[in-house]
Amino acid sequence: MPEHTAAQTPAEPEGGRWWQGAVLYQLYVRSWQDSNGDGYGDLRGLLSRLDHLSWLGVDAIWLSPTMPSPDQDWGYDVSDYLGVHPELGTLADLDELIREAGSRGMRVLLDLVPNHTSSAHPWFADALSGKDAEHRDWYVWADPAADGGPPNNWVSFTGDPAWTWHEPTGQFYLHNFLPAQPDLNWWHPPVHDAFRQILEFWFARGVAGFRIDVAHGLYKDALLRDNPPLEEGGTRLSGAYGQKMVYNANRPEVHGVYRDWRAIADRYQPPRLLLGETWVSSAAELAPFYGQDDELQLGFNFPFVFAEFTAEALAAVAADTAATLPATACPVWTASNHDVGRFASRWCGGDPRKMRLALLIMATLPGAFVLYYGDEIGMPDVAVPPDLERDPMTAGGLGGQPSRDRARTPMHWDASPSGGFTGAGKPWLPVGDPAACNVAAQRGDPGSLLHFTRDLIRLRKAEATQDLARYEQLTLDGGLWVYQTGPLLVAANLADTPAPLPQLPAQAGEVLLRTGDGREPALAPWEGLIARAGQ
Repeated sequence: MPEHTAAQTPAEPEGGRWWQGAVLYQLYVRSWQDSNGDGYGDLRGLLSRLDHLSWLGVDAIWLSPTMPSPDQDWGYDVSDYLGVHPELGTLADLDELIREAGSRGMRVLLDLVPNHTSSAHPWFADALSGKDAEHRDWYVWADPAADGGPPNNWVSFTGDPAWTWHEPTGQFYLHNFLPAQPDLNWWHPPVHDAFRQILEFWFARGVAGFRIDVAHGLYKDALLRDNPPLEEGGTRLSGAYGQKMVYNANRPEVHGVYRDWRAIADRYQPPRLLLGETWVSSAAELAPFYGQDDELQLGFNFPFVFAEFTAEALAAVAADTAATLPATACPVWTASNHDVGRFASRWCGGDPRKMRLALLIMATLPGAFVLYYGDEIGMPDVAVPPDLERDPMTAGGLGGQPSRDRARTPMHWDASPSGGFTGAGKPWLPVGDPAACNVAAQRGDPGSLLHFTRDLIRLRKAEATQDLARYEQLTLDGGLWVYQTGPLLVAANLADTPAPLPQLPAQAGEVLLRTGDGREPALAPWEGLIARAGQ
Protein backbone atom coordinates (compact mmCIF):
# COMPACT_ATOMS: atom_id res chain seq x y z
CA MET A 1 0.00 0.00 0.00
CA PRO A 2 1.40 3.45 -0.87
CA GLU A 3 2.48 5.64 2.01
CA HIS A 4 0.03 8.31 3.03
CA THR A 5 -0.72 10.65 5.89
CA ALA A 6 -3.64 9.75 8.11
CA ALA A 7 -6.57 12.07 7.50
CA GLN A 8 -8.04 14.30 10.16
CA THR A 9 -11.63 13.29 10.89
CA PRO A 10 -14.40 15.41 12.37
CA ALA A 11 -15.56 14.97 15.94
CA GLU A 12 -17.79 11.95 16.46
CA PRO A 13 -21.34 11.96 17.78
CA GLU A 14 -22.07 9.57 20.61
CA GLY A 15 -22.01 6.01 19.30
CA GLY A 16 -20.14 7.01 16.14
CA ARG A 17 -23.27 6.93 13.94
CA TRP A 18 -22.35 10.17 12.26
CA TRP A 19 -24.63 9.54 9.25
CA GLN A 20 -27.77 9.85 11.40
CA GLY A 21 -29.29 13.17 10.36
CA ALA A 22 -26.26 14.02 8.21
CA VAL A 23 -26.31 16.29 5.16
CA LEU A 24 -24.42 14.68 2.28
CA TYR A 25 -23.46 16.43 -0.94
CA GLN A 26 -23.07 14.53 -4.21
CA LEU A 27 -20.35 16.13 -6.28
CA TYR A 28 -19.86 15.23 -9.94
CA VAL A 29 -16.12 15.81 -10.05
CA ARG A 30 -15.84 16.45 -13.81
CA SER A 31 -18.33 19.29 -13.55
CA TRP A 32 -17.33 20.96 -10.30
CA GLN A 33 -14.18 22.97 -11.05
CA ASP A 34 -11.49 22.75 -13.72
CA SER A 35 -8.06 23.60 -12.30
CA ASN A 36 -5.87 23.15 -15.38
CA GLY A 37 -7.87 24.53 -18.31
CA ASP A 38 -8.64 21.23 -20.03
CA GLY A 39 -12.40 21.72 -19.68
CA TYR A 40 -12.88 18.91 -17.14
CA GLY A 41 -13.27 19.22 -13.40
CA ASP A 42 -10.63 17.57 -11.22
CA LEU A 43 -9.53 17.02 -7.64
CA ARG A 44 -7.38 20.16 -7.50
CA GLY A 45 -10.39 22.16 -8.62
CA LEU A 46 -12.47 20.48 -5.94
CA LEU A 47 -9.91 21.44 -3.31
CA SER A 48 -10.09 25.06 -4.40
CA ARG A 49 -13.86 25.16 -3.76
CA LEU A 50 -14.07 23.26 -0.46
CA ASP A 51 -14.89 26.41 1.46
CA HIS A 52 -18.20 26.68 -0.37
CA LEU A 53 -19.22 23.34 1.11
CA SER A 54 -18.03 24.14 4.62
CA TRP A 55 -19.89 27.48 4.45
CA LEU A 56 -23.00 25.63 3.35
CA GLY A 57 -22.65 23.25 6.30
CA VAL A 58 -22.56 19.79 4.69
CA ASP A 59 -21.25 16.84 6.69
CA ALA A 60 -19.89 14.64 3.93
CA ILE A 61 -19.05 14.78 0.23
CA TRP A 62 -19.83 11.88 -2.11
CA LEU A 63 -17.57 11.99 -5.17
CA SER A 64 -18.68 10.60 -8.50
CA PRO A 65 -16.25 7.88 -9.68
CA THR A 66 -12.61 8.86 -9.27
CA MET A 67 -10.99 5.53 -10.16
CA PRO A 68 -9.14 4.90 -13.45
CA SER A 69 -11.52 4.22 -16.33
CA PRO A 70 -11.75 4.37 -20.14
CA ASP A 71 -14.86 6.50 -19.50
CA GLN A 72 -17.27 4.55 -21.64
CA ASP A 73 -19.67 5.30 -18.77
CA TRP A 74 -17.72 8.19 -17.22
CA GLY A 75 -16.06 6.25 -14.44
CA TYR A 76 -18.72 3.62 -13.87
CA ASP A 77 -16.53 1.30 -15.93
CA VAL A 78 -13.58 0.82 -13.60
CA SER A 79 -10.23 -0.45 -14.86
CA ASP A 80 -8.36 -0.16 -11.52
CA TYR A 81 -10.08 -0.12 -8.12
CA LEU A 82 -6.97 1.01 -6.24
CA GLY A 83 -6.09 4.20 -8.07
CA VAL A 84 -7.21 7.65 -9.18
CA HIS A 85 -8.14 8.55 -12.75
CA PRO A 86 -5.12 10.47 -14.13
CA GLU A 87 -7.41 13.08 -15.70
CA LEU A 88 -8.82 13.81 -12.23
CA GLY A 89 -5.58 13.83 -10.25
CA THR A 90 -3.43 11.54 -8.13
CA LEU A 91 -3.65 9.51 -4.95
CA ALA A 92 -1.78 12.33 -3.25
CA ASP A 93 -4.48 14.77 -4.38
CA LEU A 94 -7.16 12.52 -2.94
CA ASP A 95 -5.26 12.16 0.33
CA GLU A 96 -4.99 15.94 0.51
CA LEU A 97 -8.70 16.29 -0.18
CA ILE A 98 -9.55 13.91 2.67
CA ARG A 99 -7.29 15.88 5.03
CA GLU A 100 -8.57 19.30 3.95
CA ALA A 101 -12.20 18.22 4.10
CA GLY A 102 -11.62 16.72 7.54
CA SER A 103 -10.08 19.97 8.79
CA ARG A 104 -13.36 21.66 7.79
CA GLY A 105 -15.54 19.08 9.53
CA MET A 106 -16.44 17.13 6.39
CA ARG A 107 -15.93 13.52 5.35
CA VAL A 108 -15.28 12.10 1.88
CA LEU A 109 -17.15 9.16 0.33
CA LEU A 110 -16.10 7.47 -2.89
CA ASP A 111 -18.23 5.77 -5.51
CA LEU A 112 -17.70 2.00 -5.64
CA VAL A 113 -18.82 -0.07 -8.64
CA PRO A 114 -18.97 -3.77 -7.63
CA ASN A 115 -21.56 -5.01 -10.14
CA HIS A 116 -19.26 -4.80 -13.15
CA THR A 117 -15.83 -3.69 -14.29
CA SER A 118 -14.58 -2.08 -17.45
CA SER A 119 -13.83 -4.46 -20.32
CA ALA A 120 -10.36 -2.86 -20.10
CA HIS A 121 -9.82 -4.15 -16.55
CA PRO A 122 -6.92 -6.64 -16.39
CA TRP A 123 -9.30 -9.21 -14.87
CA PHE A 124 -11.50 -9.18 -17.97
CA ALA A 125 -8.56 -9.03 -20.35
CA ASP A 126 -7.38 -12.26 -18.77
CA ALA A 127 -10.88 -13.77 -18.83
CA LEU A 128 -11.02 -13.26 -22.60
CA SER A 129 -7.88 -15.32 -23.10
CA GLY A 130 -9.61 -18.67 -22.66
CA LYS A 131 -12.01 -20.80 -20.67
CA ASP A 132 -9.19 -21.93 -18.40
CA ALA A 133 -7.97 -18.39 -17.64
CA GLU A 134 -7.43 -17.47 -13.99
CA HIS A 135 -10.13 -14.78 -14.11
CA ARG A 136 -12.59 -16.52 -16.42
CA ASP A 137 -14.99 -17.34 -13.59
CA TRP A 138 -14.80 -13.81 -12.24
CA TYR A 139 -17.39 -12.89 -14.88
CA VAL A 140 -20.73 -14.33 -15.97
CA TRP A 141 -20.32 -16.56 -19.03
CA ALA A 142 -22.89 -18.83 -20.66
CA ASP A 143 -23.25 -21.11 -23.65
CA PRO A 144 -25.69 -20.10 -26.38
CA ALA A 145 -29.30 -21.19 -26.36
CA ALA A 146 -30.43 -24.05 -28.58
CA ASP A 147 -31.05 -21.63 -31.44
CA GLY A 148 -27.53 -20.21 -31.10
CA GLY A 149 -28.72 -16.95 -29.59
CA PRO A 150 -28.28 -15.46 -26.09
CA PRO A 151 -28.85 -17.86 -23.18
CA ASN A 152 -31.95 -16.03 -21.91
CA ASN A 153 -34.18 -12.99 -22.44
CA TRP A 154 -32.36 -10.51 -20.23
CA VAL A 155 -31.93 -7.00 -21.63
CA SER A 156 -29.45 -4.33 -20.62
CA PHE A 157 -30.40 -0.87 -19.40
CA THR A 158 -30.05 0.39 -22.96
CA GLY A 159 -32.80 -1.97 -24.11
CA ASP A 160 -30.42 -4.18 -26.08
CA PRO A 161 -29.68 -7.82 -25.22
CA ALA A 162 -27.60 -8.10 -22.05
CA TRP A 163 -25.30 -10.69 -23.64
CA THR A 164 -22.36 -10.24 -26.02
CA TRP A 165 -20.93 -13.11 -28.03
CA HIS A 166 -17.22 -13.86 -27.71
CA GLU A 167 -16.31 -15.88 -30.79
CA PRO A 168 -12.82 -17.08 -29.71
CA THR A 169 -14.18 -18.93 -26.68
CA GLY A 170 -17.67 -19.72 -27.98
CA GLN A 171 -19.62 -18.19 -25.12
CA PHE A 172 -21.64 -15.10 -24.27
CA TYR A 173 -20.71 -12.74 -21.44
CA LEU A 174 -23.26 -10.77 -19.40
CA HIS A 175 -23.45 -6.99 -19.17
CA ASN A 176 -26.47 -5.37 -17.56
CA PHE A 177 -25.20 -2.06 -18.90
CA LEU A 178 -22.91 -1.42 -21.89
CA PRO A 179 -20.91 -4.25 -23.53
CA ALA A 180 -17.84 -2.41 -22.19
CA GLN A 181 -19.13 -3.14 -18.64
CA PRO A 182 -19.04 -6.92 -18.11
CA ASP A 183 -20.83 -8.11 -14.97
CA LEU A 184 -18.80 -9.73 -12.22
CA ASN A 185 -19.73 -13.21 -10.98
CA TRP A 186 -20.48 -12.87 -7.27
CA TRP A 187 -20.98 -16.62 -6.93
CA HIS A 188 -17.18 -16.85 -7.26
CA PRO A 189 -15.39 -16.50 -3.85
CA PRO A 190 -12.25 -14.74 -5.21
CA VAL A 191 -14.45 -11.79 -6.24
CA HIS A 192 -15.45 -11.39 -2.58
CA ASP A 193 -11.82 -11.54 -1.49
CA ALA A 194 -10.82 -8.87 -4.01
CA PHE A 195 -13.48 -6.44 -2.84
CA ARG A 196 -12.66 -6.97 0.82
CA GLN A 197 -9.14 -5.82 -0.03
CA ILE A 198 -10.48 -2.86 -2.01
CA LEU A 199 -12.59 -1.69 0.95
CA GLU A 200 -9.68 -2.05 3.37
CA PHE A 201 -7.33 -0.18 1.03
CA TRP A 202 -9.57 2.89 0.88
CA PHE A 203 -10.77 2.80 4.48
CA ALA A 204 -7.13 2.79 5.61
CA ARG A 205 -6.57 5.98 3.60
CA GLY A 206 -9.30 7.77 5.56
CA VAL A 207 -12.15 7.40 3.07
CA ALA A 208 -15.31 7.67 5.19
CA GLY A 209 -17.28 5.16 3.17
CA PHE A 210 -18.76 4.31 -0.19
CA ARG A 211 -21.83 5.00 -2.24
CA ILE A 212 -22.34 1.56 -3.77
CA ASP A 213 -23.40 1.57 -7.40
CA VAL A 214 -26.14 -0.90 -8.42
CA ALA A 215 -26.30 -2.12 -4.83
CA HIS A 216 -29.39 -4.20 -5.62
CA GLY A 217 -27.54 -6.03 -8.41
CA LEU A 218 -24.35 -8.07 -7.96
CA TYR A 219 -25.84 -11.60 -7.81
CA LYS A 220 -27.59 -13.08 -10.83
CA ASP A 221 -29.81 -16.14 -10.84
CA ALA A 222 -27.57 -19.21 -10.87
CA LEU A 223 -29.86 -20.93 -13.39
CA LEU A 224 -30.04 -17.84 -15.65
CA ARG A 225 -33.83 -18.11 -15.86
CA ASP A 226 -35.81 -15.76 -18.13
CA ASN A 227 -37.22 -12.63 -16.53
CA PRO A 228 -41.04 -12.56 -16.37
CA PRO A 229 -43.02 -9.85 -18.13
CA LEU A 230 -43.56 -6.57 -16.33
CA GLU A 231 -47.06 -6.29 -14.93
CA GLU A 232 -49.38 -3.64 -16.28
CA GLY A 233 -48.72 -0.41 -14.41
CA GLY A 234 -45.16 -1.38 -13.53
CA THR A 235 -42.70 1.48 -13.02
CA ARG A 236 -39.08 1.99 -14.01
CA LEU A 237 -38.18 0.90 -10.47
CA SER A 238 -39.70 -2.54 -10.94
CA GLY A 239 -38.53 -3.24 -14.46
CA ALA A 240 -37.78 -1.98 -17.93
CA TYR A 241 -38.38 -2.83 -21.57
CA GLY A 242 -41.31 -5.04 -20.67
CA GLN A 243 -39.40 -7.18 -18.15
CA LYS A 244 -39.55 -7.39 -14.39
CA MET A 245 -36.04 -7.53 -12.91
CA VAL A 246 -36.39 -10.80 -11.01
CA TYR A 247 -33.42 -12.88 -12.09
CA ASN A 248 -30.78 -10.37 -13.26
CA ALA A 249 -30.95 -8.25 -10.07
CA ASN A 250 -32.53 -8.11 -6.59
CA ARG A 251 -31.38 -11.59 -5.66
CA PRO A 252 -31.45 -12.45 -1.92
CA GLU A 253 -27.81 -13.56 -1.86
CA VAL A 254 -26.66 -9.92 -2.11
CA HIS A 255 -27.42 -9.39 1.57
CA GLY A 256 -24.58 -11.68 2.55
CA VAL A 257 -22.18 -9.33 0.77
CA TYR A 258 -23.36 -6.35 2.79
CA ARG A 259 -23.23 -8.21 6.09
CA ASP A 260 -19.62 -9.03 5.25
CA TRP A 261 -18.82 -5.45 4.25
CA ARG A 262 -20.58 -4.00 7.29
CA ALA A 263 -18.42 -6.13 9.58
CA ILE A 264 -15.38 -4.64 7.85
CA ALA A 265 -16.75 -1.08 8.03
CA ASP A 266 -17.50 -1.42 11.75
CA ARG A 267 -13.91 -2.37 12.54
CA TYR A 268 -12.80 1.20 11.90
CA GLN A 269 -13.08 4.22 14.16
CA PRO A 270 -15.17 6.04 13.22
CA PRO A 271 -17.22 3.34 11.49
CA ARG A 272 -17.20 3.59 7.72
CA LEU A 273 -20.44 4.22 5.85
CA LEU A 274 -22.11 1.99 3.24
CA LEU A 275 -24.67 3.96 1.21
CA GLY A 276 -26.49 1.86 -1.36
CA GLU A 277 -27.95 2.73 -4.73
CA THR A 278 -30.91 0.55 -3.84
CA TRP A 279 -33.02 0.67 -7.00
CA VAL A 280 -36.20 -0.93 -5.61
CA SER A 281 -39.84 0.05 -5.89
CA SER A 282 -41.08 0.11 -2.29
CA ALA A 283 -40.07 0.51 1.33
CA ALA A 284 -40.79 -3.20 1.80
CA GLU A 285 -38.10 -4.03 -0.78
CA LEU A 286 -35.73 -1.41 0.66
CA ALA A 287 -35.95 -2.57 4.28
CA PRO A 288 -33.94 -5.82 3.84
CA PHE A 289 -30.90 -3.82 2.71
CA TYR A 290 -30.62 -2.44 6.25
CA GLY A 291 -30.74 -5.98 7.66
CA GLN A 292 -30.75 -6.18 11.45
CA ASP A 293 -28.58 -3.08 11.60
CA ASP A 294 -25.85 -5.25 10.09
CA GLU A 295 -25.96 -4.39 6.36
CA LEU A 296 -26.11 -0.95 4.72
CA GLN A 297 -26.43 2.02 7.07
CA LEU A 298 -28.14 4.07 4.34
CA GLY A 299 -30.14 3.10 1.25
CA PHE A 300 -31.51 5.51 -1.34
CA ASN A 301 -35.28 5.85 -1.25
CA PHE A 302 -36.08 5.90 -4.98
CA PRO A 303 -39.88 5.78 -4.56
CA PHE A 304 -39.49 9.27 -3.06
CA VAL A 305 -37.22 10.43 -5.89
CA PHE A 306 -39.77 9.38 -8.52
CA ALA A 307 -42.89 10.46 -6.63
CA GLU A 308 -45.01 13.25 -8.06
CA PHE A 309 -44.49 16.59 -6.33
CA THR A 310 -47.86 16.52 -4.59
CA ALA A 311 -48.79 16.34 -0.93
CA GLU A 312 -50.56 13.03 -1.41
CA ALA A 313 -47.68 11.33 -3.22
CA LEU A 314 -44.85 12.55 -0.98
CA ALA A 315 -46.80 11.94 2.24
CA ALA A 316 -47.57 8.39 1.11
CA VAL A 317 -43.87 7.61 0.63
CA ALA A 318 -42.93 9.25 3.93
CA ALA A 319 -45.59 7.30 5.83
CA ASP A 320 -44.68 4.00 4.15
CA THR A 321 -40.98 4.57 4.85
CA ALA A 322 -41.60 5.37 8.52
CA ALA A 323 -43.87 2.37 8.98
CA THR A 324 -41.77 -0.18 7.10
CA LEU A 325 -38.04 0.41 7.65
CA PRO A 326 -36.48 -1.22 10.72
CA ALA A 327 -36.51 0.88 13.88
CA THR A 328 -32.73 1.34 13.68
CA ALA A 329 -32.73 2.32 9.99
CA CYS A 330 -31.88 5.83 8.85
CA PRO A 331 -33.91 6.84 5.74
CA VAL A 332 -32.37 8.87 2.91
CA TRP A 333 -34.14 11.82 1.27
CA THR A 334 -33.02 13.28 -2.04
CA ALA A 335 -34.58 14.29 -5.35
CA SER A 336 -31.66 14.81 -7.76
CA ASN A 337 -28.68 12.85 -8.99
CA HIS A 338 -26.51 12.20 -12.04
CA ASP A 339 -28.95 9.65 -13.46
CA VAL A 340 -32.45 11.00 -12.81
CA GLY A 341 -31.98 14.74 -13.36
CA ARG A 342 -32.45 17.77 -11.15
CA PHE A 343 -35.42 18.38 -8.88
CA ALA A 344 -35.48 22.07 -9.84
CA SER A 345 -36.64 21.00 -13.29
CA ARG A 346 -38.40 17.66 -12.73
CA TRP A 347 -40.44 18.61 -9.65
CA CYS A 348 -40.45 22.37 -9.72
CA GLY A 349 -40.44 23.42 -13.37
CA GLY A 350 -38.07 26.26 -12.45
CA ASP A 351 -40.51 27.76 -9.90
CA PRO A 352 -38.47 29.22 -6.97
CA ARG A 353 -41.40 28.76 -4.55
CA LYS A 354 -41.50 25.04 -5.27
CA MET A 355 -37.71 24.74 -4.98
CA ARG A 356 -37.74 26.19 -1.47
CA LEU A 357 -40.63 24.00 -0.46
CA ALA A 358 -38.97 20.85 -1.83
CA LEU A 359 -35.75 21.60 0.04
CA LEU A 360 -37.70 22.32 3.24
CA ILE A 361 -39.45 18.95 3.03
CA MET A 362 -36.29 16.97 2.31
CA ALA A 363 -34.42 18.74 5.10
CA THR A 364 -37.06 18.02 7.74
CA LEU A 365 -38.01 14.41 7.09
CA PRO A 366 -36.16 12.21 9.62
CA GLY A 367 -32.96 10.69 8.32
CA ALA A 368 -30.11 11.73 6.04
CA PHE A 369 -30.50 14.49 3.44
CA VAL A 370 -28.53 14.34 0.17
CA LEU A 371 -28.01 17.40 -2.01
CA TYR A 372 -26.79 17.10 -5.59
CA TYR A 373 -24.28 19.76 -6.64
CA GLY A 374 -26.17 22.87 -7.72
CA ASP A 375 -29.36 21.97 -5.83
CA GLU A 376 -28.51 24.70 -3.35
CA ILE A 377 -28.81 27.37 -6.05
CA GLY A 378 -31.65 25.78 -8.00
CA MET A 379 -29.58 24.72 -11.00
CA PRO A 380 -31.89 23.35 -13.68
CA ASP A 381 -31.38 20.57 -16.19
CA VAL A 382 -29.59 21.87 -19.28
CA ALA A 383 -30.82 20.99 -22.76
CA VAL A 384 -27.68 19.47 -24.31
CA PRO A 385 -27.77 19.40 -28.13
CA PRO A 386 -27.43 15.88 -29.54
CA ASP A 387 -24.09 16.67 -31.15
CA LEU A 388 -22.66 17.68 -27.75
CA GLU A 389 -23.96 14.72 -25.73
CA ARG A 390 -21.26 12.72 -23.94
CA ASP A 391 -23.18 9.89 -22.26
CA PRO A 392 -23.15 6.69 -24.37
CA MET A 393 -25.85 5.11 -22.21
CA THR A 394 -28.49 7.64 -23.24
CA ALA A 395 -27.02 9.24 -26.39
CA GLY A 396 -29.70 10.27 -28.85
CA GLY A 397 -32.42 9.01 -26.53
CA LEU A 398 -31.01 5.47 -26.48
CA GLY A 399 -33.33 3.16 -24.62
CA GLY A 400 -36.07 5.76 -24.61
CA GLN A 401 -34.39 7.73 -21.83
CA PRO A 402 -33.58 11.44 -21.87
CA SER A 403 -29.87 12.16 -21.93
CA ARG A 404 -28.35 11.99 -18.48
CA ASP A 405 -25.99 14.77 -19.57
CA ARG A 406 -28.76 17.25 -18.75
CA ALA A 407 -27.90 16.97 -15.04
CA ARG A 408 -24.11 16.64 -15.36
CA THR A 409 -23.29 20.08 -16.73
CA PRO A 410 -20.72 22.38 -15.09
CA MET A 411 -21.41 24.11 -11.78
CA HIS A 412 -22.45 27.77 -11.97
CA TRP A 413 -19.99 29.70 -9.82
CA ASP A 414 -20.49 33.10 -11.42
CA ALA A 415 -22.21 34.80 -14.35
CA SER A 416 -19.30 34.50 -16.80
CA PRO A 417 -19.81 32.47 -20.01
CA SER A 418 -18.14 29.41 -18.47
CA GLY A 419 -19.87 29.97 -15.15
CA GLY A 420 -16.47 30.21 -13.45
CA PHE A 421 -16.00 26.50 -14.07
CA THR A 422 -12.93 26.81 -16.31
CA GLY A 423 -10.52 29.42 -17.56
CA ALA A 424 -9.39 29.09 -21.15
CA GLY A 425 -10.70 25.57 -21.67
CA LYS A 426 -13.92 24.61 -23.41
CA PRO A 427 -16.26 23.00 -20.86
CA TRP A 428 -16.75 19.30 -21.53
CA LEU A 429 -20.53 19.84 -21.50
CA PRO A 430 -22.55 23.01 -22.19
CA VAL A 431 -22.77 25.29 -19.19
CA GLY A 432 -26.33 26.50 -19.66
CA ASP A 433 -27.23 30.00 -18.42
CA PRO A 434 -25.05 30.83 -15.41
CA ALA A 435 -26.21 34.45 -15.43
CA ALA A 436 -29.66 33.25 -14.33
CA CYS A 437 -28.40 31.12 -11.47
CA ASN A 438 -24.95 31.17 -9.85
CA VAL A 439 -23.20 31.00 -6.50
CA ALA A 440 -21.63 34.46 -6.56
CA ALA A 441 -24.89 36.30 -7.10
CA GLN A 442 -26.77 34.24 -4.54
CA ARG A 443 -23.99 34.41 -1.96
CA GLY A 444 -24.39 38.18 -2.00
CA ASP A 445 -28.18 38.01 -1.60
CA PRO A 446 -29.43 37.03 1.88
CA GLY A 447 -32.84 36.27 0.38
CA SER A 448 -31.49 33.80 -2.19
CA LEU A 449 -32.11 30.07 -2.43
CA LEU A 450 -28.46 29.49 -1.48
CA HIS A 451 -28.87 31.33 1.81
CA PHE A 452 -32.20 29.58 2.39
CA THR A 453 -30.51 26.18 1.93
CA ARG A 454 -27.79 27.16 4.36
CA ASP A 455 -30.40 28.32 6.88
CA LEU A 456 -32.20 24.98 6.54
CA ILE A 457 -29.01 23.04 7.23
CA ARG A 458 -28.18 25.22 10.24
CA LEU A 459 -31.70 24.77 11.59
CA ARG A 460 -31.41 20.98 11.24
CA LYS A 461 -28.23 20.97 13.26
CA ALA A 462 -29.52 23.39 15.92
CA GLU A 463 -32.98 21.92 16.48
CA ALA A 464 -32.84 18.26 15.50
CA THR A 465 -30.71 15.49 16.99
CA GLN A 466 -28.47 12.74 15.68
CA ASP A 467 -31.02 10.21 16.90
CA LEU A 468 -33.74 9.02 14.57
CA ALA A 469 -36.77 11.28 14.96
CA ARG A 470 -40.27 9.84 14.97
CA TYR A 471 -42.37 10.86 11.97
CA GLU A 472 -46.05 11.56 12.57
CA GLN A 473 -48.45 12.81 9.92
CA LEU A 474 -50.89 15.32 11.44
CA THR A 475 -52.81 16.65 8.45
CA LEU A 476 -53.20 15.67 4.82
CA ASP A 477 -55.93 17.78 3.29
CA GLY A 478 -55.78 18.54 -0.41
CA GLY A 479 -52.41 20.19 -0.89
CA LEU A 480 -51.76 20.78 2.81
CA TRP A 481 -49.38 18.34 4.47
CA VAL A 482 -48.53 18.81 8.14
CA TYR A 483 -46.20 16.48 10.01
CA GLN A 484 -44.06 16.33 13.12
CA THR A 485 -40.56 14.94 13.21
CA GLY A 486 -38.73 15.07 16.51
CA PRO A 487 -38.92 18.63 17.88
CA LEU A 488 -40.08 20.14 14.60
CA LEU A 489 -43.53 20.70 13.17
CA VAL A 490 -43.66 21.20 9.40
CA ALA A 491 -46.52 22.57 7.31
CA ALA A 492 -46.25 22.41 3.53
CA ASN A 493 -48.80 23.72 1.06
CA LEU A 494 -48.28 21.89 -2.23
CA ALA A 495 -51.12 23.61 -4.05
CA ASP A 496 -51.92 26.64 -6.17
CA THR A 497 -54.37 27.94 -3.55
CA PRO A 498 -53.71 29.27 -0.02
CA ALA A 499 -54.00 26.95 2.98
CA PRO A 500 -55.45 28.55 6.14
CA LEU A 501 -53.02 28.55 9.03
CA PRO A 502 -55.75 27.74 11.59
CA GLN A 503 -55.50 24.14 10.37
CA LEU A 504 -52.12 23.90 12.11
CA PRO A 505 -52.16 22.17 15.52
CA ALA A 506 -52.85 24.53 18.40
CA GLN A 507 -49.69 23.44 20.24
CA ALA A 508 -47.38 24.70 17.47
CA GLY A 509 -44.72 26.99 18.86
CA GLU A 510 -42.38 29.58 17.41
CA VAL A 511 -42.03 29.65 13.65
CA LEU A 512 -38.36 28.98 12.91
CA LEU A 513 -38.28 29.25 9.12
CA ARG A 514 -40.74 30.05 6.38
CA THR A 515 -40.26 29.81 2.63
CA GLY A 516 -42.38 32.90 1.89
CA ASP A 517 -42.42 36.39 3.36
CA GLY A 518 -44.92 35.46 6.09
CA ARG A 519 -47.07 38.53 5.61
CA GLU A 520 -50.24 36.59 4.79
CA PRO A 521 -52.36 34.98 7.57
CA ALA A 522 -52.21 31.71 5.63
CA LEU A 523 -49.76 29.51 3.83
CA ALA A 524 -49.46 30.95 0.36
CA PRO A 525 -49.47 28.61 -2.65
CA TRP A 526 -46.30 26.46 -2.57
CA GLU A 527 -45.24 27.82 0.81
CA GLY A 528 -43.98 25.93 3.83
CA LEU A 529 -42.90 26.63 7.36
CA ILE A 530 -41.06 24.97 10.22
CA ALA A 531 -42.14 25.58 13.80
CA ARG A 532 -41.22 24.18 17.17
CA ALA A 533 -43.62 21.40 17.93
CA GLY A 534 -44.36 22.61 21.43
CA GLN A 535 -45.42 20.37 24.30
